[in-house]
Amino acid sequence: MNGPGAAGPGRSGAPAGLLEKLIARVRPEFRAEVLTFDPRDPVFGGPPCAVPGCERVARTRNMCWSHHQRWHYAGKPDPAAFTASASPEWYGHLPLLACEIPGCNFCPAGRGLCRMHHMQWSRAGCPDMGAWRASVKYSPPSPPPGTCLVPYCERWAMRTSEFCHTHHKGWRRAGGPAAGEFAAACADPGPGHERIDIRCLPRGLRLEVQYALQCRRDESQMALVPVRVQRFVRDLATVGVSSLLERTEEQWAGFEPRRVRAGGRQFILDARARVELLAFGGGWETEYPRSKWRLRNLGFQSDRVATIDFAPVAQPWLSAMAKRWCRWQLSAGLSASHAGSGIRAVRRFSAFLARHGAGDTGPASVTRPLLERYLADLSSSSLGPATRLEHISALNGLFRDARRHGWDDGALPAGAVFYPEDFPKKGQRLPRAVAEHIMTQVEAPANLDRWASSPYRLITLILIRCGLRITDACKIPSDCVVTDSGAPYLRYYNHKMRREALVPIDEEITGQIAARRQRAAERWPGGTPVLFPRPNANLRGTRPTGAGTYREALYAWLETCDIRDEHGKPVHLTPHQWRHTVGTRLINRDVPQHVVQKILDHDSPAMTAHYARLSDKTVREHWERARKVNAEGRPVQISPDGPLGDAAWAKHRLSRATQALPNGYCELPLVQTCPHANSCLTCPMFATTAEFLPQHRHQQQATLQVISAAEAAGQARVAEMNRQVSGNLDKIIAALEADGPDEKEAAAGAS
Repeated sequence: MNGPGAAGPGRSGAPAGLLEKLIARVRPEFRAEVLTFDPRDPVFGGPPCAVPGCERVARTRNMCWSHHQRWHYAGKPDPAAFTASASPEWYGHLPLLACEIPGCNFCPAGRGLCRMHHMQWSRAGCPDMGAWRASVKYSPPSPPPGTCLVPYCERWAMRTSEFCHTHHKGWRRAGGPAAGEFAAACADPGPGHERIDIRCLPRGLRLEVQYALQCRRDESQMALVPVRVQRFVRDLATVGVSSLLERTEEQWAGFEPRRVRAGGRQFILDARARVELLAFGGGWETEYPRSKWRLRNLGFQSDRVATIDFAPVAQPWLSAMAKRWCRWQLSAGLSASHAGSGIRAVRRFSAFLARHGAGDTGPASVTRPLLERYLADLSSSSLGPATRLEHISALNGLFRDARRHGWDDGALPAGAVFYPEDFPKKGQRLPRAVAEHIMTQVEAPANLDRWASSPYRLITLILIRCGLRITDACKIPSDCVVTDSGAPYLRYYNHKMRREALVPIDEEITGQIAARRQRAAERWPGGTPVLFPRPNANLRGTRPTGAGTYREALYAWLETCDIRDEHGKPVHLTPHQWRHTVGTRLINRDVPQHVVQKILDHDSPAMTAHYARLSDKTVREHWERARKVNAEGRPVQISPDGPLGDAAWAKHRLSRATQALPNGYCELPLVQTCPHANSCLTCPMFATTAEFLPQHRHQQQATLQVISAAEAAGQARVAEMNRQVSGNLDKIIAALEADGPDEKEAAAGAS
């Protein structure tokens, strides 16, 4: 990583001025070499142990470490019964057991035997323990060994330590402090026995760890278990560095000490990022020169993108252009994920240039022939059409904006552009609405009750009934219900359109939202700004549930409910399919498209038309309900069922699409030529419905006027032809006026 704070592997010591900044920032309560924390501390403490009278922190199975260890030694009885009967004394203050060999006062190391007798039993081939103990002849040493340095311990000390075997292990876990200090701490741990001993670290590194712990305490977002932090500290002491900045992020990410797990590495990486921000500051002036931007240092918070990496861009001119483009996009309000996807396209283009030895002459090398070679390289790759389209669009945007803002110094050729024909054609996809027989299973109350998490159950209902995107649903604010004339609406933020939106909700969802707010207030008494706070690593309740977390829970729930399709196969659903389903359901229930557009909060009718199209079944139902008459006013008979009905329906759909008339529909097969050029009203293939009555009346009036004028002028042929049209119109109007209001409404719906 280049830029400020990117200390190389061989760099020793901290950056200039860091020590003074740390001394000024670390408060006195975090300056101690042995940090002790109150058991009820929100970050370093926790809820009390379930054993009555025990004030220590419950760490596992609702018990503190001490009582959990005692429960384990007791044979793991029923936890509730054990916690109700256990004494609250600290485990270390209880008398330690002695070796089961008579006369031996050493602490057991395994199988109830001290280390010496356990080794003897192992060398004997691990025989029956009872018979072997009876056969052992042991004489205590004279004089006997000294007792353990811990005041209340009566066991013998080890030959190589001032403590017994049990307390010697505790002394090693504490980092090997002075024997007297450890013995005093064991004698009186006090209420602050949640402790972190950092005396094993050099001064500068100690201050950096103290600063990181102080920041975590001030933020109060995620709990830290002191005993685990103690392990990280001991392993950090073995590295031999005086500052976390002596190693890069990549080096710390590959750190593999003995006791540090992934959580330990994450703690060290987080501490390093905080120290680096303190040493060099944040903002564009500091972050821009680096080859990897940390968005948190720039004030951008993103669940999906934490960094934007420019290091793989090998060409300096392309890297400089991409940086300016990315900074401009972020400053203009585009999302970090959008900017990051554009840089990924630039990285691939850079790799193409490096493979083909192009790009050495700067922007002038980006000619149209080079771009044509890149298009061929893209098309032969394994990338799908949508991904190729994103890459081409991103590069086209980079070249366009570089010319517009002068980032290329005028060197970018005019031919460095992608034309519309270069973009892969995306096939028009049908809406991905979920079939109704699957929705019946999904919406079954018995299946909804199978949700192990009540917040996830409510999110599912909101997605099904309101059609929100999953990212918007997870971030719904706590005060999300508003009313207008007594009707409830759900208020949320449409992150894609960057605006607030409202969607009507029913009383069931309103009641469940109120219950959800009540449960959230019980866990976070100070209040939470979101309706669905993430359950873990969220001490203040300000962080919403992640969309990815819900998706994983959704897939597990679908498997639990055993929801299957018409072929008997397990169903795989995505949350966004419910948005398609809502739109399709509304359209098929005759909700006007502009209303559906408002409910789904779309910008254009075209978006709504893609999400929600009339199903073939809905259109056919309207068509079958409408009464149809031909040019002579007689009803058109169509078999509603069987192959003939399906064929008639198919022909009707083709006629509606290609031969619609202003006053009806032509039923002539598309392969035939119409012999009635003057008027379809004299055509035997003409059909009409009651929705066209106004046009028929208007045409009848105009036809009568033509007949009167023709008779006055002596034009008998014209009058005769129009009398046939007038007669057919009389029959049509009479037949359609005989229809009831239901049939007229059905005829209007068929259009």
